[in-house]
Amino acid sequence: MRLLAIDTSTEACSAALLLGEESRLRFEMTERSHAELILPMIDALLTEAGLALGDLDGLAFGRGPGAFTGLRIAAGVTQGLALGSGLPVVGISSLAAVAEQVPAGAGEQILVCNDARMKEIYWGLYRRSDHGIDCLGEERVSAPAALDFDPAKVRHVAGNAIDRYDGLRPRLEAASLRIHDRFYPRADAVARLARLEFRAGRGGGPADALPVYVRDSVARPPSSRVTEM
Repeated sequence: MRLLAIDTSTEACSAALLLGEESRLRFEMTERSHAELILPMIDALLTEAGLALGDLDGLAFGRGPGAFTGLRIAAGVTQGLALGSGLPVVGISSLAAVAEQVPAGAGEQILVCNDARMKEIYWGLYRRSDHGIDCLGEERVSAPAALDFDPAKVRHVAGNAIDRYDGLRPRLEAASLRIHDRFYPRADAVARLARLEFRAGRGGGPADALPVYVRDSVARPPSSRVTEM
């Protein structure tokens, strides 16, 4: 399976090509240049692989939660590419894309904590399974102090929020979790999770390339095509 994936949900901007078991990644840290970086990244990957967009089997993007503008960029770019190519689309949780990178054993639970700004974190619980990464319950946004998990069940924690809030790392260390800090959503992880979705027949059309906002006070999921860039 040949997939193109992107993620612009955090300050990490990335694009990846998944070609069978091989993945090729472009990754750059940026605060505000996602819109300028993502299309050249895509072009470079396709040129390097000697492929056109129509040679691929599908498109994937990090749907959120994450930065409002970044999510709109990823959804808008994906919709545009899907409209032009006719390729099916899958949206992948940006928190699950962090969990996918954690070297957890089968059955082990992973807590992901990403910075949501405004003194809050996006967080969710996941489990490594034979089918990839399973989400355990809803993905949430809250103050770090409201983070709720069972230290007897969770083995790993990852995400870019761990060192950004006073008291969070000490609490995680006190729970004896294995800490994987400075992990960001990454397009190659998005691609690996998307491959499972495509194989299960869950690819959609351009109109399905929508961002998912967890923080309702900032924005709600749109009911139609995203056109802002």
